[in-house]
Amino acid sequence: MTSHEKTGYDLEDGSNKAAYASEGITAETEDVYTDDALDPVYRAKARILNDALQEIGMGRYQWYLFCVAGFGWFSDNLWPIVTGLILTPVVNEFNFEGPWLKLGQNIGLLVGAAFWGLASDVWGRRWCFNLTLLITGIFATAAGGSADYIALCSLAAAWSVGVGGNLPVDSAVFLEFIPASHQYLLTVLSVWWAFGQLVGSLVAWPLIANYSCPTTTPPSPCPRSSNEGWRYFLYTMGGLMLVLSILRFFVFHLYESPKYLMGRGRDEEAVEVVHKIAQYNGATSNLTLELMKNAGELKISDREREDKLDTSARAAVIRQLQVLKWDHVSALFATRKMAWSTSLLIILWALIGLAFPLYNSFVTYFLATRGADFGDGSTYITYRNQVILSVIGVPGAIIAGWMVDIPRFGRRGTLALSTILTGVFLFASTTARTSDALLGWNCGYSFTSNIMYGVLYAVSPELFPTRDRGTGNAIVAIANRVFGIMAPIIALYASLTSSVPIWISGALFLVAGFIALLLPFDPRGKASL
Repeated sequence: MTSHEKTGYDLEDGSNKAAYASEGITAETEDVYTDDALDPVYRAKARILNDALQEIGMGRYQWYLFCVAGFGWFSDNLWPIVTGLILTPVVNEFNFEGPWLKLGQNIGLLVGAAFWGLASDVWGRRWCFNLTLLITGIFATAAGGSADYIALCSLAAAWSVGVGGNLPVDSAVFLEFIPASHQYLLTVLSVWWAFGQLVGSLVAWPLIANYSCPTTTPPSPCPRSSNEGWRYFLYTMGGLMLVLSILRFFVFHLYESPKYLMGRGRDEEAVEVVHKIAQYNGATSNLTLELMKNAGELKISDREREDKLDTSARAAVIRQLQVLKWDHVSALFATRKMAWSTSLLIILWALIGLAFPLYNSFVTYFLATRGADFGDGSTYITYRNQVILSVIGVPGAIIAGWMVDIPRFGRRGTLALSTILTGVFLFASTTARTSDALLGWNCGYSFTSNIMYGVLYAVSPELFPTRDRGTGNAIVAIANRVFGIMAPIIALYASLTSSVPIWISGALFLVAGFIALLLPFDPRGKASL
């Protein structure tokens, strides 16, 4: 009897069906990975690791990871609204065009998404996971002392480099440590996304409301001494990021992803990590190094083999630079079906990346020119509405986690429906003529958009294989950020009273919803590779 027969693993189909069946799921992977899209040895080893994680189950380590990975979702939604919350007081103080702040932020998000996503595939998940929040906290806290708008926009770009890496890295980390039976939790993680908006709104409310210059027409002088609220807010939020980064680094110990280690030919370390997780959870694992070796040896190029024999400092540098090559990108387009799937995801992220900021940049001015009466425009009403919208997003994230596992509906159906409904609510909001009516429609699209983002942030890493997942996440995030940069540029040079951007924004959501239906496969009930 061979070792894999003793442990219950089947190397021929790569799955421990009994372990999966006990959780009521299948262990299949749809044919997106056929036609030699993945190295068969890599595929077999990935499935062995999936079985090992399923055997361990969802334990303490994964639940703690749910929290610390959630910090990334929290940060990802917090900081984009931070610039919106401080926009009025900083414009009053520095007297500049507000879209420049948004532009600086979006450029930083673009750089962060490109760098951290690729870095996580090249140098590993662990350090990238631990550094993003630290960078955000340092530069956001420093931004509170900005002497002019140039310093503020520059520091906003710098803190956004950290923010931009959160989801490309954190989604990969979480997905690679949880058993297949609990992959729906990657969608539920978006509840942290809603909490980010809620906490930011609640903290900004008293600070900015009580420590800001009044907004007057025409603008009146606004000295720093009368306008410290936005600075207090940045100090508070930046400090919070530093605290969260300390919790990640010193309180929770993140092991390197076993699938990442396996993909780099480090089977022994991958097996060791799986056993450490099992021990942490009070469980045991039957995974052995022999079992991994029996699956075969991953292909290593002659050049890489030669470099491994050279231990000089020069060779070490060359090895690090060589991994920054096209392989991680080309692997995502290896077959016609993978190319189609990756291309659709890029389009989805791009359309949504433009639609939201485009709507937010123009809707208030558009409605005002159509005779809308917003009544009490006080700071109290503004932040009250912001908090209400934030609270509405929390149940949306939870419902998304339930919807993605509905048979014959899954990720694809949930994403399509929520995206289309988001566009419908956006169109409906243009009929608002009072503050309460606008709030009502915005509650609708806040609810559906949180479902949409929850699924979008989960389905993308699920559709990319582990060794290229960070790069895939980076590519779609880059598309999102590039198109996001267009919105403030349009706001700088277009007429804010034009209705065209509003209709384009709504149409983008509708188109994106129908494109979601074209995704060639749905990862519901499938163990990610």
